Parts: sequence; structure tokens; C-alpha cells
Amino acid sequence: MTERILVTGNEAVGWGAIAAGCLHFFGYPVTPQNEITEWFARELPKRGGCFVQSQSETGSINMLFGAAATGVRAITTTSGPGWGLMQEGISSIANAEVPCVIVNVQRGGPGAGTTRHGQMDYLSVTRGGGQGGYKNIVLAPASVQEIYYLTQLAFYLADKYRNLVILLSDGILGQMIEPLELRSRSFAPLPEKDWAIKGLKWHKDGRRRVVMAMQGLMPTPPHPPYANYLQLLEALNKKYMMMEKEEVRYDTFEADNAEIIIVSYGYTARVSKEAIVLARKEGIKVGMIRPITAWPFPYQIIREKALNGAKFLVVEDSLGQLVEDVKMAVQGMAEVSLLGALARHDPTDVGMILPERVLEEILKGA
Repeated sequence: MTERILVTGNEAVGWGAIAAGCLHFFGYPVTPQNEITEWFARELPKRGGCFVQSQSETGSINMLFGAAATGVRAITTTSGPGWGLMQEGISSIANAEVPCVIVNVQRGGPGAGTTRHGQMDYLSVTRGGGQGGYKNIVLAPASVQEIYYLTQLAFYLADKYRNLVILLSDGILGQMIEPLELRSRSFAPLPEKDWAIKGLKWHKDGRRRVVMAMQGLMPTPPHPPYANYLQLLEALNKKYMMMEKEEVRYDTFEADNAEIIIVSYGYTARVSKEAIVLARKEGIKVGMIRPITAWPFPYQIIREKALNGAKFLVVEDSLGQLVEDVKMAVQGMAEVSLLGALARHDPTDVGMILPERVLEEILKGA
């Protein structure tokens, strides 16, 4: 019988990581993700794992790099200014092709902010926030259960592509409490991590392994043998193209005959779903496309809806970031409107976008 527990979205990250076989956490406390750090501090020692509270997020990301370079599954979590501090390390991880997972529980900005929630890191997460033009798979959950599942998927995809995977949550999802079914996911077999630094005696060929953030500058035999910079770029490009081909994920709700399509993610997708139910009761044909992968983005399904004459309403708790991807998808073939952070119900940090406000916007466009 599947065990069911009542947990926050932040705690679901920990349960998902354990289900994925991750026993190594490096992080620094920052709201609104502190419950994740607390969970790992409490639970990893019980399981023989490694928990390290770093001196800063700059330390966290470099510790993550080092641990993942040995082939173990490792994770760090952060929010707000902590995400900003990690960017140089993330770029180094992209160059080294080290598989690991970061959870970003978004909060409002710009600047340090406070405990306020928000969805304001979308562009920096999906476009590669550091130097060098790299790409990371970005998974965007919308429930406690999905946080648990997507955390497991994140580790699988990281190992599959030797790439960083980011779980993009937000302050409301992180603090939300829902039932969670503790069911581990099964995935296809993965290749052995023969590239990892484990010590000479652990490698059958007796050759030393090198993992560094300067691939393309000099050869790093035997895994991978990039003799020059162009070879590195060709390999990265091939990998990114494969991700775009194989890993696009999205969910739809009442979208088949919809004349208005809402595009949203995270907590605002839940809010929008309630508004759609209300609008449908009034006879309005409205539905939703919810990106599960914020990168690679589901451009094709949105483009198809635009070709069929649908209008689009993007609901996100920012001044407009996700909306840029939707506009690129429709290529000027459809009207795209934004309901953003200025539609919050309260002018203070506790304000959020509510279903009634989304419904109001749907009625305007109907």
C-alpha cells in the first residue's frame, strides 16, 4: 500500500530527492525555501547521507560541482539573491557537463527582497543566467505531488544528458501543504558514469579522470576527448538539440475546443485552472496549456492553437517573462495578453493573483 503523508511543497523536494537516491545536499538558508534545508539537515544523517550548510550560495554551488564530479547524485536549493550568487558556478557546471540538480523557490524582486513570493526568475533560469550561452532543462511543478515526481525526473534527466536540471518552484508552492503519495518513479537504464572522478583503482582502464570547467581549452581524456573549443560547442549544441526534440513536456486543461488559451505555470496555473472552471460555467470556451518544461518550451502546441484561431492570456506573477516565450511561439499569428504582478489583490508582499481577477480578464477577452 502506498504511504500518504501531509507535507509542504518544500518538504516534497526532500522526499523526491531521497526517492531518486540522492544523499548529498549543500545549501545555505534563505527564505522561502528554508524548509528544504531543514528537511535535509534532519533526514540525511539518518540515512547515512551528507548534509553541508555552506558559508554562502557561492560555496553551495561549488560544493555541488565537486560532489557531482565524483558521480554521486547531489542537490542544492536556493531562492532570490542566492540564485544570483550561483551563476558563475552554474556556468562552470555547464562547461564541465556535470549532472546535478538545483531547486529555485522563487521570491519577488528585483534585489534582495524579503520573504515575498513571486515568479520573477523565469528568464534567468530558462536563458542561462551566467556567462557563456549554456542551456539547462527547467521543470516547473504546480503541486506538492508534482514537486515530488519532478525532483525524481530531474535527477534522471541530469544523468541522461550530463547536464544541470533546475526545478523552478515558487514561494506559494513551497509553503503549500497537500497530501503526498510516496511512490518512486521508474526510468530507463542509464549509462555508467565512467567519466566521474573515483580514483584510479575504480577504473578498469587504470586511467585518471579529469573533470574541469575549462573544456575546449585543452583535451581532458578520456571523457570526453574535446581537442578544441569548436568540438565542445558542437557537442553541447548536439545535446541541446536532442533535449529540445525529446524532453518537451506540458499539460492541458479544457484546451481542445478553447477559443482563449491561458498559459501559466506554478501557483498561477492552479489559480488559472479555477478561473477556467468558473468561466466554462458561463459558457466561455477557455482552456489552459501549462508548460511542465519551461525549457525546452512547448512552442509547437501553442503555435498550433494560434493557427487554429485561439487568443492567448499569459498569467504569471511577474511584469512579463513567460509571455515572451508565448509571443515567440505564436509568431504574430494571435493576440497575446498578459495578466501579471500588477494584478495582485494586495499591494503588500502578501499580494497574489486570485482566480476572480483571472476570470475578470477572461471575460474581457471573450
